Amino acid sequence: MSTVCKCNKKNTLSALVLGVTLGAGTISTVMAGEVEQRWLEMIASGEAYPAETLLPLFEQLEPVDTEFMLGTWKGGKFDGGAMPDPINWYGKRFNSTTDVEPLLVTDAEGKVQTFDKLGGAQMREIKYNGVTSAALIYDTQPIMDYFRKVNDNVVIGLGDIKGKPTDFVFHLTRE
Repeated sequence: MSTVCKCNKKNTLSALVLGVTLGAGTISTVMAGEVEQRWLEMIASGEAYPAETLLPLFEQLEPVDTEFMLGTWKGGKFDGGAMPDPINWYGKRFNSTTDVEPLLVTDAEGKVQTFDKLGGAQMREIKYNGVTSAALIYDTQPIMDYFRKVNDNVVIGLGDIKGKPTDFVFHLTRE
């Protein structure tokens, strides 16, 4: 029950009432729907959110497997546009578990291309904070991105750069 109670009292009470009314298995579904809605609202707002807000919500998301991640994803950050973007980051492309283009950028004409200065990457399913989910591992950089599912078309990534706090949270939307 402690994992369910990571939200405010009003939402917890609403979920419990619905759970009692509809059956105990419904509680996790209702809570998952609330977490999904919160993420989608934050993405749509374009506002900045601190790691203290994002990390607890990340922990509530479902894991994904590597097959789920295949394809091209458009990315976004939770910095409210405050952080400069020197490479015009576009997103990521997962061609296979062993062939990942971790940084896609847009050129001056708006064409999407691979930013290869940091090398390629691969995917594996890795345990982070007790949850096994798809992760991107850079080939030549001490960087890993852990992914969790908001819905079938949106995932949240958590960037882990060796020697730095694990607090860079970003979102990807399937193309």
